[in-house]
Amino acid sequence: MSMTNSAVPAFDPKAAAEAREKRKRAISQTLAKRHRKEKTFRFLGLTSVIIGLSFVAILFSSILQKGIPAFWQASITVPVYFDPKLIDAGPKPVKLAQESPAQYQQRYIDWQTKMGMVDWDALLVKGMESKDPSLKQYQDDLSSIYSSSESYRLRDMVFADPSLVGKTKQIKLLADANVDVWVSGEIDRSLPDDQQQLSPEVRHLADTLVQKDLLTQQFNFKIFTNTDSRSSPATSGLAGAFMGSLFMMLIVIFVSIPIGVASAIYLEEFAKKRLLTDIIEVNINNLAAVPSIVFGLLGAAIFIGWMHLPLSAPLVGGLVLSLMTLPTVIITTRAALKAVPPSIRQAAQGLGASKIQTVFHHVLPLALPGILTGAIIGVAQALGETAPLLLIGMSAFVASVPTTPIDQSTALPVQIFLWQGNELRNFFEGRTAAAIIVLLALMIGLNSFAIWLRKKFEVRW
Repeated sequence: MSMTNSAVPAFDPKAAAEAREKRKRAISQTLAKRHRKEKTFRFLGLTSVIIGLSFVAILFSSILQKGIPAFWQASITVPVYFDPKLIDAGPKPVKLAQESPAQYQQRYIDWQTKMGMVDWDALLVKGMESKDPSLKQYQDDLSSIYSSSESYRLRDMVFADPSLVGKTKQIKLLADANVDVWVSGEIDRSLPDDQQQLSPEVRHLADTLVQKDLLTQQFNFKIFTNTDSRSSPATSGLAGAFMGSLFMMLIVIFVSIPIGVASAIYLEEFAKKRLLTDIIEVNINNLAAVPSIVFGLLGAAIFIGWMHLPLSAPLVGGLVLSLMTLPTVIITTRAALKAVPPSIRQAAQGLGASKIQTVFHHVLPLALPGILTGAIIGVAQALGETAPLLLIGMSAFVASVPTTPIDQSTALPVQIFLWQGNELRNFFEGRTAAAIIVLLALMIGLNSFAIWLRKKFEVRW
């Protein structure tokens, strides 16, 4: 029986070498293509980051360029003599032994009326003339240099301390808003007289005071201590808005964070996975994406329309912002709880700990950095919100510092909104940027604090 062997092709070293070279070229081309794509992706990513940072840098530089000079304001310091001949209202009334409260009150009101009729501007003008006797020739225009509220401040000083009568005190007077705009160069000096806010005489006087180094740019601390003012724009400050924001943030901290953290702990650790919990989770995620103005409408309907809470009060603003912040706190808290390894729970329960002991003694302390970070970021987000506050009346003009959460007030972002639309744009444009700097400093401070907490308490598994 014969067998036929199949023919085996002979090995061709040249063909094998060519095949290897072909494979190498194909692999090289593929690698080169992948490397080009990787480099292109890195370049595009880096370019995107640079473009984003460039826009942020342009924004911050623009705000700083306009806002930092607004912290300095033209002012003049003069020696004011509280002349008893001009302040002729007599000493502050003291309650007599046999005098009824009504009689004392009437005498006190009469004394206040006489004090209000004193020519306080004459005291300020004389103080400016004593600073430089050559200013007597501008006597009729000197009262136009300083803010109109300075005379009332002088009156209030004597109200608070009647012993000032007969004494001389150095007093720093803020320049009028239009004068400050003129000397700081924020207005076109080539405009005709009918388009200038100041008369030619006052403009000349202001330039004269600047040349004599009497009217100088000084840091204006009153922007932090004064409230908003419409009658005297030069003295407008952020004190009322700052206190309103502070009260609202305290309400957010004591309402939103405890409720949000407790809800997240229940949903993540104790709630059974069923249809109801799924619906709740979906709605929480949806609420986090709802525009903030919707929460303003909800707050106006519930807290003002139904519960009849006071309009334009930090209490209502804080409750509205708490509703808005609640989804963010719940989501970040649940994420922090999920980040704790299951082995921690298993080990605690294996040693006999109950479910509550496992969560509160082991899981929650380990998740605390993430919880604190999310809570602080939520508070920082609430601090910068404006739209919901406009719908509950916090855009109203309030010329006093709130002392309780139910007093009428405004907030820092709303104050920025109001100043931005002020008709005295040349003056308030810089002041608006200064208020933005204050708000950004608070928000950056809160976010930096959140980052520090995370770094300090972070646990690496």
